[in-house]
Amino acid sequence: MSQVIPPGPSAGLVGVVVLLGALEQAAPGRLGPAGWVVGLVSAVTVVGLLTCGLIRLRRDRLTPADRVTLTRAVIACAVAGLVAGALGTPGGGAPSGTLVVLASVALALDAVDGRVARRTGTVHPLGARFDMETDAFLILVLSIHVAVGLGWWVLGVGAARYVLLLVGGLSSRAPWLRGQVPPRRWRKAVAAYQGIALTAASSQIPSLRVGAALVAAGLVLLVVSFGTEVMALRRSARSAAGAAPVTVPWSRRPAPPVDAGVAP
Repeated sequence: MSQVIPPGPSAGLVGVVVLLGALEQAAPGRLGPAGWVVGLVSAVTVVGLLTCGLIRLRRDRLTPADRVTLTRAVIACAVAGLVAGALGTPGGGAPSGTLVVLASVALALDAVDGRVARRTGTVHPLGARFDMETDAFLILVLSIHVAVGLGWWVLGVGAARYVLLLVGGLSSRAPWLRGQVPPRRWRKAVAAYQGIALTAASSQIPSLRVGAALVAAGLVLLVVSFGTEVMALRRSARSAAGAAPVTVPWSRRPAPPVDAGVAP
């Protein structure tokens, strides 16, 4: 019996098209070809991965919390379009006001989807991973935007997670890097700080020095966070403890443990 494709994620693609269209209507030429391509490719990627995850879990619909996270992903794709459009325009720059508003809404909703999941009893590893990847993508996009003004070292903030995933996926000598550590509130706080610092720097309200200091502090915190995570994974591998990890449907990397007290 064939698996029916869940219709829920496709709403995300529609949402991105509508949002990009609204941005273009408000300021013709703002996105340009690059903005449309990046925004739509990002949307198709999100929808495709989420759909694959649902199919592998034999789920036919999104949970209420998933819908909130999908809204955040739609906004992140629109921000990616704005940034790409600015980079593709000689002498251009993404409109800081629009970008900051969109990023702020996405960051604010990050505090909503976890609560919705807990209140509706729908906390699930797929939802937690979807939330995590949406955070990571938005931070990557914001770091690219901020790097244009502060320097390309800022890309370290957005690329750190993907570098860790790449090393873990390709390393045959350290397969333990593919594991997951127990969730900690301070790690969640560090991740949230990255988005806040990058959005503040994008607003151009603080001076360049203050903006650079905010982002640099975030990078230091991120290095500490990932460093302790790697050490914890190494200790766990040495102790050879435990239960087999749960595999996330759209990735070979184990799913993050879900803790009702610290779920996003």
